[in-house]
Amino acid sequence: MTLLHDHDLARAFDHASHTYDRLTAVNPGYRTDLLRSARRLRLPDGGAGLHVLDLGCGTGSSTRALLRAAPKARITAVDASSGMLRRALTKPWPDTVRFLHLTAEEVATAGEGPFDAVFAAYLFRNVTHPDRVLASVRELLRPGGRLAVHEYTLSGSPVHRALWTAVCRGIVVPAGTLGGDRALYRHLWRSVLDFDTAPAFADRLARAGYTGVRAAPVAGWQTGIVHTFLARTPDPGRTTGTTAPARPVEAQEDTP
Repeated sequence: MTLLHDHDLARAFDHASHTYDRLTAVNPGYRTDLLRSARRLRLPDGGAGLHVLDLGCGTGSSTRALLRAAPKARITAVDASSGMLRRALTKPWPDTVRFLHLTAEEVATAGEGPFDAVFAAYLFRNVTHPDRVLASVRELLRPGGRLAVHEYTLSGSPVHRALWTAVCRGIVVPAGTLGGDRALYRHLWRSVLDFDTAPAFADRLARAGYTGVRAAPVAGWQTGIVHTFLARTPDPGRTTGTTAPARPVEAQEDTP
């Protein structure tokens, strides 16, 4: 099948937005894993005085996780799908949270930032040019800024690849079909198989100039299927020398 990307994918999410929260609610650990990844940013003092970007916020589940992890931070949440944003805006939010209809690459040109941290959940495998987005994010972050990526990235083990396919064929695609969104959920299945493995994405982050790259799997049935990636932008005032190589996935540390 042909994978959906960028504007085509945004339109698919527009169509699926009315059922998206119901489908994710039946995924054990979906919101808990988002919260764990957001907390791995380890923003000091609850994020007081910090500006955080939620890149690809969808219907707001990742935004809610960020708000719980850093309740004192100012959060800007963006998404390319107007339908998903409309769903997010139906939920209650404090004045410290705002939502914008922008693609990942449009955030910088819109004059947003700089940001102290960026959280990107389920984003990078859905863009045509992930390296361009990583470069844009690096420009948006302050020196020493923190990045947490929460993404479907298989470990590389045939067992995890087979488990993902079994779950998609048996649950995800049929559930999406009932909601009239079969193409989107077939994309979800295939995009994970075709995207970087966890070690490959960690290497991609290091090549993009991020430092201290670390990866950790989530818990539960998605272990080996979903990972958190943690990194920083270089800070010339604090570090010297060359960028350290990416830490292996087996180094399951929670802090950047």
